[in-house]
Amino acid sequence: MESRSLPGVVAAVVFFLSTMALPAAAAVVEHTFVVSQMNMAHLCKETLVTVVNGQLPGPSIEVTEGDSVAVHVVNKSPYNITIHWHGVKQRLNCWADGVPMITQCPILPNHNFTYRFNVTGQEGTLWWHAHVPCLRATLHGALIIRPRHGPSSYPFPKPDREIPIVIGEWWQVDLALVDWRLRHYLADYIPSASTINGKLGDLYNCSGVMEDGYVLDMEPGKTYLLRVINAALFSEYYFKIAGHKFTVVATGANYVSPYTTDVVPIAPGETMDVLVVADAAPGRYYMVALPNQSPKPEPQSPVLITRGTVQYSNNHSPSNGEAALSSYREKGGAGGPSGDVPVTPEMPDQHDRMTSFYFHGNLTSLHHSQRLPVPAQVDEHLFITLGMGSVCRQGQSCRRSGSDESIVVATMNNFTFQPPTAMTSLLEAHYYNSGTMDTLQQLPDAPPRVFNFTDPALIPEGPKEAQLEPTSKATLARRFRYGAAVELVFQGTAMMQSESNPMHLHGHDMFVLAQGLGNYDAARDVARYNLVDPPVLNTVQVPSLGWVAVRFVTDNPGIWYMHCHYEFHLSMGMTALFIVEDGPTFDTSLPPPPANFPACGNDNNHVPDQFYLQTRKSEVSHIYGG
Repeated sequence: MESRSLPGVVAAVVFFLSTMALPAAAAVVEHTFVVSQMNMAHLCKETLVTVVNGQLPGPSIEVTEGDSVAVHVVNKSPYNITIHWHGVKQRLNCWADGVPMITQCPILPNHNFTYRFNVTGQEGTLWWHAHVPCLRATLHGALIIRPRHGPSSYPFPKPDREIPIVIGEWWQVDLALVDWRLRHYLADYIPSASTINGKLGDLYNCSGVMEDGYVLDMEPGKTYLLRVINAALFSEYYFKIAGHKFTVVATGANYVSPYTTDVVPIAPGETMDVLVVADAAPGRYYMVALPNQSPKPEPQSPVLITRGTVQYSNNHSPSNGEAALSSYREKGGAGGPSGDVPVTPEMPDQHDRMTSFYFHGNLTSLHHSQRLPVPAQVDEHLFITLGMGSVCRQGQSCRRSGSDESIVVATMNNFTFQPPTAMTSLLEAHYYNSGTMDTLQQLPDAPPRVFNFTDPALIPEGPKEAQLEPTSKATLARRFRYGAAVELVFQGTAMMQSESNPMHLHGHDMFVLAQGLGNYDAARDVARYNLVDPPVLNTVQVPSLGWVAVRFVTDNPGIWYMHCHYEFHLSMGMTALFIVEDGPTFDTSLPPPPANFPACGNDNNHVPDQFYLQTRKSEVSHIYGG
C-alpha cells in the first residue's frame, strides 16, 4: 500500500474542500430564436402575431452570473428584426445591444445573426425584447441571472420556487401598422386586453366563454420569488394578489433593501423581484394587473384589467377555520376559503399616480450589493424636459394646436428624434470615424426656454401651449468622455400631456438620487439627494408632472440609446443617443464589430409606408375608418 506524508494528505483534503466551495465554472448558454408569424385566437378573432419559437411570451433565458450567452436569431418573419437585451450592460460590447440603425443594421427577413454577450457582475431579473417599433408587444421574454454561488447566496430567504410573471397586452391589429399610425400621429391606438404570462384572464370572453387565465399553484408555508416584468407598450400597471403581501428584494437586476407592500407598481421596461409567502387561508385568490392612466383632460382609454389565479394545492381547512373564513369575507371573497369564487383584491384607482410615486421613492439599495459608490463630484449636468410638441408637415411655418398642417411629436428639450437614414449603423460610422456622424445634433444641456413646466393649463390645446409647441427634428446625440460622472434631471412637463415617463438608458445603470412633484429646483432639491444608498436602475420612472435626478458614470464606450419606454413616446421621438468615447487603454476601448455583422438593406427602419398604402388599404379602412 502506498504511503503518504501527513502534509500531503492535509494538502489533498484542503484542495478537495476548496474545490467543493468553488462556484461552477462559467458556461456558454445557447438558444436559437426563430422569429416567425402564427395565428393566435382570442376574443373570437384570429390574429397574425410575430413570435419567437411559437411562444408568447417568448422563451426565458436562464443563466448564472459570469456565464456567456449566444442567441442565434433566425428571422422568418416579413419584418426587419433586432433583439435588445434590456438591462444587460454589454460592457465593451455595444455591438450586441440590438438597436436598429444605431448599434447594428437589422436582421433582414430570411437572414440570421448570433448575439453574443456575457452577464458578469449582474444578478436578478432582466428581459429581452425586439427593438423594432411596437413588435416588442409579442417579441419578448425573461432573462434570469442567478448568483454564481447558487440560490443559497441570495441576500434574502431562499425561495422554494421562482416564477416569471410577464405583464403584457393583447393587440388585435398588425403591430407594424400601429407604429405607422403613431409616426403619423393617428393616435387611435388601443390594445384589446391586458395579459399575465400571455393569458387574458376571465374578465374577457368569446361569446360568453371566459378566456383562460394564468394559474399559479402554491403550497401553504412555501416562499415564492416572482420575477415580475412589464412588457406592455403603453401602461404602467398596479400588480396585486388578494390576501398576500410582497417583499420587494430587487429591481432591474440590482438588490434593494427589503420593502414590504401589498401592491407593486411597475412601468414598461421595469422588472421587480418580489417574495410572496403562501401564508393565507388555503383557497383561491385573484392575481390582478391594473393599468393606470392620467386623469382628464388627458384622453381616456378603456381600463383593461387582467387577472389570473393563485390557488393553494393543499385545500385542507385551517385550524382556525372561523377566523380564516371571516378574514376571507372581509377581503371580498364569497363562500369559504376553499370555495369556487376567488378573493378579489381592492385595487388602486386607475387615476391614482401617488401609489407609484411613493413606491418608487421608498426603494433603496441593499448596502452590501452596491458595488460602486455614488459619484461625489459631477463632471456634466443635464436638465432634460419631457413632453410633446409639433413639427410642420411642410416647410418651417404652419398652424399648430391640432391643425392638419402640423404633426404632434414627443420631445426632449424641444427636440424630437429623427432616425438616421444612412446605409450603415451609426455605431459602425462612429467606430470607423465616418462623416455620417457629422449629421448628428447635440442634445442641449437644458430646454431653450424656461416656463412653468408642470402648468396643467398646457395639457389641452390652446394659445398658451401653442406658443411652446414648435419643435426641432434631428438625430439627437450627446458625447461624453470616458469615465465622466453625469448628473441628469428628467423633468416631466404638462406640454399637451401629463404622462409619467419610464426612461431607459442602455449600457449603464443609474443611481436614482431623488424624485419630486412639480418643477425641479436645484436650490431646494439637491439637499434631498440620497448619496448613501440610492436604488440603482436601468429604467427610471419619472412621475407624472414631476422630476427625477440621477447620476451615472460613462464607463462603457459605444453609442447608447436613451429613451422613454412607452411605445407611443418612443415612436414619436422621445429619444437621444449617448455617445461614450473610448478610454485611454485597450481595455477601455470599443473592440471591432463581430464576424458576420448584419449588413444593411434598402429599408432598415420600418416597413415602407407604401406597403400600407397599397397592400393594407382595406385593413386600414376596416380598422380605422379610412
